[in-house]
Amino acid sequence: MSARPDIGRVLKGVLIFQLGIGALLIWGDMGRNGGGLRLPGFGPDAPELTEPVRPGDQRRTFAPTRPRPATEPARDPGDLPGQLVLTQEDGATWRLEGGVAEGDATRILDRLEELQPPPETLILQSPGGSVTDALAIGRGLRRAGIGTRMLAGEFCYSACPYILAGGATREIAEDAAVGVHQHYFGESTLLPARFAVEDIQRGQADVMDYLDEMGIDPMVMTHALSTPPDEIYVLLPEELERYGFLPEAGAEED
Repeated sequence: MSARPDIGRVLKGVLIFQLGIGALLIWGDMGRNGGGLRLPGFGPDAPELTEPVRPGDQRRTFAPTRPRPATEPARDPGDLPGQLVLTQEDGATWRLEGGVAEGDATRILDRLEELQPPPETLILQSPGGSVTDALAIGRGLRRAGIGTRMLAGEFCYSACPYILAGGATREIAEDAAVGVHQHYFGESTLLPARFAVEDIQRGQADVMDYLDEMGIDPMVMTHALSTPPDEIYVLLPEELERYGFLPEAGAEED
C-alpha cells in the first residue's frame, strides 16, 4: 500500500517538469512572434539589420515583418505580402516575393507549370517562412531548369536561401543580402521537450540533405545553427562562393 503514494509523487513530479518545459517553450514562442518575452540574459544583442556587415560582424537583429538590407534597395518593395506572389518582370524573367506561407509550394509550382512560355529566371525577395515549402519550391525549380537571381539592395532571409539554392543557375548581386538562422520545425510548442528536439533534428537533417542535393556545402548550416531565430547571419560574397551559392571567382563555367 505504501508504494502507491510514491508512484503518485513520481508521476506528479514528471507532470510538473513537463508543464515547466512547455511553459518555457511557449514563452520562447511568444518572443519569436513578437510578444516581447525572452528569458533573462538570452535576448538579442546584435546590431540593427540596417547596419552594414563586415567579416566577423555579420549577425543582425531580425524581425520578419521589417526585413531591410543595409543598402538602398533596387526598388522599394513596400510591405511584402504574407505569402509568395509571382509576377512577370520582363519576358521570361519573373519575380517571386513575399513570406513563404504553408501551402505556397503547391500553389506556386502549379502556377509555374501553367505559364507559357515557361519562366527562365525568378528574382527572389523574401523574409522567409515555411522551411518545408521552401525546400519543395527549390526542388521544383531545379526540376524545371529555372534559375534564381538576387538584385542589389534586395534580401533573401531565413527559409528563402533554400529557394535560392534550388535555382538551375544562380545570380547574386554583390549588394544583395542573403541570411540564415535557426528555424522552428515543430507544429506545436505544447509538445514535450523530447518530441520538440526530435522534430528539430529531423528538420535540420532534411535541410542538410537538400543543400547537398543542390550542390551547396551543408557547412553553411554552422552559421544558421549558431544564430537564434530573432537574429540573422548575413553571408558575405566570399561565403556565398565558398558554400556554393555562387561559382568561385576565376572558376571556369561549363
